[in-house]
Amino acid sequence: MEELYKDLLAVVSDNGYKTTEIEQIEKAYQFALKQHQGMKRKNGEEYISHPLNVALIVANLNADAVTVISALVHETIDHGSSSFEEIEELFGDEVRKIVTSLTKVNRLHLLDDSESSSLYLRKVLVALAEDVRVIILKLAGRIHNMRTYEGLPEKKQKQKAKETWNVLIPIAHRLGINSIASELENISFRILKPEIYEEIENSLPAPRSELQENIDEMIEEISEALRSNNIKFEISGRVKSVSSLHNKLSTWRGWNDIYDISGIRVITEEESECYLVIGLIHSLYRPIPKRFKDYIAMPKGNSYQSLHTGIFGQNGLAVEVQVRTKEMHEIAEHGVASHWSYKEKGSKNIQNLMEQKLQMFRNIIDANADDIIDDGQFIDNVSNELLTESIYVYTPKGDVVELPDGSSPIDFAYRIHSHVGDTTVGALVNGQMVTLDYKLKDNDIVKIMTNNTSSPNKDWLSFVKTTAAKTKIKSYFSKQDREEYIIRGKDLLEKELRRQKISYEEALKEERLEKLLSDLKVGSLEEIYLLIGSMRYTPIYIVNLLFEEKRNVQDLLLDKVTSSVSFVKGNYKNDVIVDGCDDILVHLASCCKPVYGDDIIGYITRGQGVTVHKKDCKNLSELEERLISVSWNSNRGENTREYMAKLIIITNNIHNNLTDIVTKASVKNVGLNSINEVMRNGMVTYDVLVKVKNKDNLENFIDEVKILPFVTDVKRV
Repeated sequence: MEELYKDLLAVVSDNGYKTTEIEQIEKAYQFALKQHQGMKRKNGEEYISHPLNVALIVANLNADAVTVISALVHETIDHGSSSFEEIEELFGDEVRKIVTSLTKVNRLHLLDDSESSSLYLRKVLVALAEDVRVIILKLAGRIHNMRTYEGLPEKKQKQKAKETWNVLIPIAHRLGINSIASELENISFRILKPEIYEEIENSLPAPRSELQENIDEMIEEISEALRSNNIKFEISGRVKSVSSLHNKLSTWRGWNDIYDISGIRVITEEESECYLVIGLIHSLYRPIPKRFKDYIAMPKGNSYQSLHTGIFGQNGLAVEVQVRTKEMHEIAEHGVASHWSYKEKGSKNIQNLMEQKLQMFRNIIDANADDIIDDGQFIDNVSNELLTESIYVYTPKGDVVELPDGSSPIDFAYRIHSHVGDTTVGALVNGQMVTLDYKLKDNDIVKIMTNNTSSPNKDWLSFVKTTAAKTKIKSYFSKQDREEYIIRGKDLLEKELRRQKISYEEALKEERLEKLLSDLKVGSLEEIYLLIGSMRYTPIYIVNLLFEEKRNVQDLLLDKVTSSVSFVKGNYKNDVIVDGCDDILVHLASCCKPVYGDDIIGYITRGQGVTVHKKDCKNLSELEERLISVSWNSNRGENTREYMAKLIIITNNIHNNLTDIVTKASVKNVGLNSINEVMRNGMVTYDVLVKVKNKDNLENFIDEVKILPFVTDVKRV
């Protein structure tokens, strides 16, 4: 234990910790040593070996002093006589918070593959949303436990390995901590699939020890060449882990298609030296054609940088060589954790990516707060966003943005800022206009076009991928509508009670109200107002429920409409007035998309209220029996809704004319919801979905587009 402790002090000293921080680490070690005195682990080791090894692992990840201290003392709660209050008093509030979260996480175990898996993920994510260091400590703790799993019964080994494989490894990959993820993968694979593990190990082109000897000989030759050229370097080599080989073989590759069974890594001081090293290695060994990749000049989206080449090494065996600087190596191996090492050097992209990753976890928690959804849905959300492949796209300034595969420009916009998402009207990808439901690809450069007078569209919910975008779009409409609906619902209910000459106090007596709340399964009168104001129930239906006259809500709607004897224009709040009524559920037809100012007519539906069509809509030709007179409300006020309309813009060329169209839309205050480019009769045609305030707004935009030199016609669909 003393040797381990000396190793820890050496690492933290190399990391450049302050003297006061090292003193706190020494204090934490002595505290933990006393707390765990006389305790043994199941494999017979002194118990202090676990927190000490965890501290050493996170120190090697360049973690800060608070993380190392937390690693040393985190087991003193469950395996000692310490308390959270004592830890705070001795080591501060930050350490206490981390230890508290970690203690909660460590008490959770995977009992099966469904519900408990969800619960486990939920708790891990909650802890991570508070502080990324909690999950890094959890991963480090699991690394040490898996290294010493021999002391556990076989059943317990498999349980821990399955928990690691299903929960912790994907999160480690998600955070980019590849050094931990790879080791956990290999140990878990050996426990869960021992036969396959042995089969792959025995299928290597030579025994692992012999392959390692070949690598060691090559390392000596390369080192001599680098030293003779006065290059400062670090070099290492290894044989690829069994789990990594299994992953490659699982993609239908044969052994002859795998060129990196053995690997050598060279770490230099300067970027320019990386290219020199590759040249020297190619002068020593024959390069494998088409295996050179320059990820320094063209980094991967997750900021990974390195030079890769393949060479024929000792005995003609293929070897992959990676060459990079120290900073590049930190980013490649430690992902999020590398932030500590380079935060003072201003690695903006890395800090940005770390915050994005943390925000993804926080978004999942926010979206699933208060157990609103079931575990199955929670797992779907996690799988869709956190545990799937990522893409990496760029802002025009070169900042990298990480998104789940399948994301749209709307997802990108909301990742930048909620205001950017809310006001998005278009998107340029690699300089080309795309539709808002376009699926982004790796290395796309995305520019979002905004208009401060624009707002989200509910149609976006059908294609956005990220939980953040879905939550913010729903939140926008929820906040916008809720208060208005409550006020409207109260007003409508009071009007109906007056019409039926029933006093408000009489109708809402305590016993009646309680029964109504029970019947509708809601918790307050305000929620009833909300149901009325959002047109889920008519006020007549609510009054009938209050006085126990339950009737079919669709029949009540038909009675309400057909019994109206006159049309009176009043100060109604709806944009569309149905025969003098202001309390009927109204939908705008999706087939003809009427906008304010069009000639319209209503159609009485069963269960859907009244659907409003343009009078010339072809779908009305056989629906004469249940047509009803409707009218636009001329007293609707300033805060009016916007309407969707579909246009076809026909051009006389095959060029990209989107910028001009978008400019016209911006000038005329028209929102562009989507644009599809279609080739018709050898010319480019645009199918455009626009958002306008009224018919005049739409026609002005059409007139502006028609005068563009490349436009031959604009048709409203």
